[in-house]
Amino acid sequence: MKERVKIIEGDITKQAVDAIVNAANTTLLGGGGVDGAIHRAAGPELLEETRQIGGCPTGEARVSRGYRLPAKWVIHTVGPVWAGGHKNEDALLANCYKNSLRAAVDTGAKTIAFPSISTGAYRFPLDRATEIAMKETKRFLESDDTVKQVIFVCFGGKVLKTYRDVLVRIFR
Repeated sequence: MKERVKIIEGDITKQAVDAIVNAANTTLLGGGGVDGAIHRAAGPELLEETRQIGGCPTGEARVSRGYRLPAKWVIHTVGPVWAGGHKNEDALLANCYKNSLRAAVDTGAKTIAFPSISTGAYRFPLDRATEIAMKETKRFLESDDTVKQVIFVCFGGKVLKTYRDVLVRIFR
């Protein structure tokens, strides 16, 4: 099962996969970080479609086409803003991964790329978020063989090292 998980450092907008995950805000209308980069790379058609979708609550996922991206689909999920761990942040982040993986199955995606959800502007502690990401991915892969590869696309060496370290711990 570990062979179905890949960790790389790179740009999620360049990934030639069936679906990429967008760490979106609740409006789905673009923003900074990963969200802004995905919207810029996909082109104005993505904004037109996400306006029609009408937003997304924290922890849920919505799907749009990829337009000018190499990925056919964009799965938009809204991670929680870190508030010290007292506002159900762990469960909400776990739901981001669960719901994104389910959405991948629903679209027929065999390959999916994730960013590190909520660890940038939303300040979720990186170690804690990575552990949640890996545990939810492992749980999903144990019960479903539709998705053949999950790629975690890390931005920067610190994130890459954290993901690699947690992968070894979770996928023994």
